[in-house]
Amino acid sequence: MVVGTVVVLEVFTLLLLSAPQALGRAAQLEVPLSSPVLSLLFYLVLLLLWAVHVGVCTSAGGSCYFCSLSWPTVGVVLVLVSALLCAVTSALTRTCVDGKLRRRNPARTNSRWSELDLLILVGTVGHVLSLGASSFIEEEHQTWYFLVSTLCLALCHESYRNCFPGENGESQRCSHMEGRFARTAPTAKDKSIGCDVLELCQVCQGPSSLHTLRGCEKAMVLASPWLIFGCCRLLRSLNHTGVQWAHRPDLGHWLTSSDHKAELSVLAALSLVMVFALVQSRCSPMSRVAMALGLLGIYCYRASIGHVLLPWQRGSTAISRGIIEARFVYVFVLGILFTGTKDLLKSQVLAADVTAKTVGLWDVYSGLVLLAALLFRPHNLPVLVCSLLIQTVMTKYIWKPLRHDTTEVTIMHYWFGQAFFYFQGNSNSITTVDITAGFVGLDTYVEIPAMFLTAFATYAGPVLWASHLVNFLSSEPSSGSALRRACFCYALVCSAPVSVYIVLVTSLRYHLFIWSVFSPKLLYEGMHLLVTAALCVSFAAVDQTHTSPDPGRAAS
Repeated sequence: MVVGTVVVLEVFTLLLLSAPQALGRAAQLEVPLSSPVLSLLFYLVLLLLWAVHVGVCTSAGGSCYFCSLSWPTVGVVLVLVSALLCAVTSALTRTCVDGKLRRRNPARTNSRWSELDLLILVGTVGHVLSLGASSFIEEEHQTWYFLVSTLCLALCHESYRNCFPGENGESQRCSHMEGRFARTAPTAKDKSIGCDVLELCQVCQGPSSLHTLRGCEKAMVLASPWLIFGCCRLLRSLNHTGVQWAHRPDLGHWLTSSDHKAELSVLAALSLVMVFALVQSRCSPMSRVAMALGLLGIYCYRASIGHVLLPWQRGSTAISRGIIEARFVYVFVLGILFTGTKDLLKSQVLAADVTAKTVGLWDVYSGLVLLAALLFRPHNLPVLVCSLLIQTVMTKYIWKPLRHDTTEVTIMHYWFGQAFFYFQGNSNSITTVDITAGFVGLDTYVEIPAMFLTAFATYAGPVLWASHLVNFLSSEPSSGSALRRACFCYALVCSAPVSVYIVLVTSLRYHLFIWSVFSPKLLYEGMHLLVTAALCVSFAAVDQTHTSPDPGRAAS
């Protein structure tokens, strides 16, 4: 645990120190590993750690976890710890030197923050600090519900301010950019310093996209935050989670009752139709057909195991395990994923083929949506529908018209992904993990597929929102380095709670609720860290090597 804590804290510190470079014009994260590995400090730290390890494992009565491991494994871990420590030291030294040079050659800056930036910062920091209290951990879903609801109100205020002109008769759409934490482009004198400077996003140079909207579209811009707020409020009543209100009956209990199977069947059928309507518009023709057949197979699977009723079914019938139906859906899931991967590889070969890349990413996203629809219980299908609906509304009526930058869009995706994790009925207790998702389409227990299916069903919310983030940032040819910036922001905002929580758990290891509250949460955070690492790898794989003249915008 101590070694894991040290590694996580070193990586988090390295991310913090690399923020100016990763959020700068080039959006490049340079990890200084080559020079530290060849430095004298690296060998001294490695020698010191080896000496401590040998001294503990060879002393009488002394033992540690490393003593039970092989010497090559211990050597790899110690080399990693030493290299990360030297990299952090090198990054800290570079940051201090660059800070001194900036003070000697100050550039004109505008360090004011907008209201949305302050909300994102305060909300993220507040959530991290709340993990130190057991009551906040037990009811963490309430924290995310509050943050998402507050975000909807902030977006509503921003949309009203941008749509209605001010007293001077001009639109106030650029007022929030005046308060953005940004800096002007570096001059020739500043470029000699060798540090990346955060540039001001040139949102106000071109015509506002709000001016090109018609009356009904502008009305949708104004109404979309309230629509999102209503969807989130409805989903809160679907699954009661946590500790205080988990025992109270909710809409999910009412739907899963045997007396309301007809209502659940209608809801499941409408949800599957809505999923197809929201996803199919950007799919390739072959993926569109596979999606329709896959959703039909999902309903047949749920009917075969007795969750829903078929239109021609009268009374109770024999219940099967639905293995054939589930495998039928798996074929279409793999087919859609294969089609999307093929288009992505095609776009890598033909760098100018942006359409193939966009269609391929959306096909991969559609395959994940189809897999989530298969693994979700029928009463949870509205959660998937609301997730797709909110993504569609925010893309068309919030992010593009209001021109939010990459950092804001990334953190919004992260917030909604965490909220939908709890909308599914999850909590920080192990008892809420849906183990049955790991056995869909399997005759017997198979470790690797069961583990993957259970993990995906549990973290479907964050995974789908992160996948949508990649699609959103890659949909415009002028996105430039937006994916690299989004990858860094997503890694930073996901690693902050884990890093702080590990320290808190270590200091609270003698707490009364260490095994009932803090330890399960640590397990969830560790798994979330693995999911985040996989998502960041996918971000890096999708990222293109070419850059754009306007890398700071998520969409034009």
